[in-house]
Amino acid sequence: MREPERVLGWVDDGQYRLRQAVDALPEGSVTEPSALPGWTRGHLLTHLARNADALVNLLTWAGTGIRTPMYTSPDQRVTDIEAGAGRPLAEQRADLRESAARFRKAAEALSADAWAATVVSGQGREIPASEVPWLRAREVWIHLVDLHVGVGKDALPPDFAWALVRDVAGWMSARVETGTGTEIAAEGYDTVVLGTPAAGVTVTGPPYALAAWLTGRGGTQELRELRVTGELPGLPRWL
Repeated sequence: MREPERVLGWVDDGQYRLRQAVDALPEGSVTEPSALPGWTRGHLLTHLARNADALVNLLTWAGTGIRTPMYTSPDQRVTDIEAGAGRPLAEQRADLRESAARFRKAAEALSADAWAATVVSGQGREIPASEVPWLRAREVWIHLVDLHVGVGKDALPPDFAWALVRDVAGWMSARVETGTGTEIAAEGYDTVVLGTPAAGVTVTGPPYALAAWLTGRGGTQELRELRVTGELPGLPRWL
C-alpha cells in the first residue's frame, strides 16, 4: 500500500502546476491540439476534471462501503469528454479547479481503515483505496506534459518519476517477450527489472527521461539522456 499523504503531496503539486499553466493559456487555445492524437487541449482538460470526479467515486466507495464505480457505464468516460471538450476556456479552468477541490476534500475525509478498503479501478482491478491518490498523481503530471503548454518531461519531480518508472515497468514485465527485457537504473535509486532481461542489457538515466521512455513520451532529448548497454527492448503500449 502506498502512503496516501505523501502521494497527495504529488497530486497537490501537480494540480498547482497545472492550474498555473492553464491560467496562462490564451482564449481559444482549448481547440488547439494536445500531444495525444485526436485530442485537443479541451479534450484533455475535460478528461482531467472528469477523472478527478471518477476517483472521488472510489474514495466515496471506500468511505461508505457502498459500491460506487468510477463510471456508471463503459461509455460514460468517452461521452463526458466529448461533451465537455468544446467549452470556453474560463469554464474549463473553473471545472479543473472545482473538481480538484472535490478530490482533495474526499481524500481528507477518509479514515485509516477506509484507506485500506478495496475498490475497483477503471481497468477492473481490485485495489486498496490507498492506491487512488497515485492514480490521480499519475494523471495530473503526465497530462500536464501532454497539454503542450511549455511544461516538459523534466518538470516531473524525481521521486514521482521514479515511482512511475516502477509502476509502468511492473505493468510491462508480464507483457514483454522473455529475454527482451532490461535493468533500469537511476542515480540515487534502486534498480528496476523489466521482464526477464537478457544478460548485460541496461538503461540508465534521470528518472524523468526513463519515465518518458517507458510511457511512450520520450522525444529525442529524453532518449539522448539515456545510457544504454545492449539493445533497447520493444515496449508494449502503456494504457
